Amino acid sequence: MTWCVYLTHPEVIIDKDIPIPEWSLSDLGRERAAKAAVLPFAKDIKRVVSSGEVKAVETAEVFCEPFGLKPLALKALHENDRSATGFLPPEEFEKTADLFFAHLDTSIRGWERAIDAQMRIVTGIQAALRTIDDEVPVLFTGHGGVGTLLMCHLMGAPISRIHDQKRGGSWYRFDKTWLASQSAPDLAWTEL
Repeated sequence: MTWCVYLTHPEVIIDKDIPIPEWSLSDLGRERAAKAAVLPFAKDIKRVVSSGEVKAVETAEVFCEPFGLKPLALKALHENDRSATGFLPPEEFEKTADLFFAHLDTSIRGWERAIDAQMRIVTGIQAALRTIDDEVPVLFTGHGGVGTLLMCHLMGAPISRIHDQKRGGSWYRFDKTWLASQSAPDLAWTEL
């Protein structure tokens, strides 16, 4: 039976002139991403699947380097589409994200609806896992909001920001079978 880990990208270089999916990890982000490779589960990971954003791919690459693994990037795992607003100052972003999670059936400021993003993400992870042998542990890297939407699905809980990570560069472990059963126990983020 496959166990999986979802790891969010840590700190990035924020540049309002660069599209958000192209932001890179900062030096601190790279340093924190390297900590994932020494976690107790790390040596058992055999496959790494990332969203396509640069920050997520870089997180996967930092993790993979000591193990000689190569990450696979999947477009379906991208963060919620917020291209309608692009960069938002931190306080405005947080307020908009609060609305995104609170009104899952509504497009907030042109952002992808939370319910649609969750379905895309869950379907993408299920499709990826169908191509991986059941006994192979998998690490997924991506955005915190993606991990939160996935976590809500795994717990069979309503979409809510109360399940969001406190800081980028956090992770949780889950069992592949929880994607279908929605019988997962309460999950919790662990910071690197």
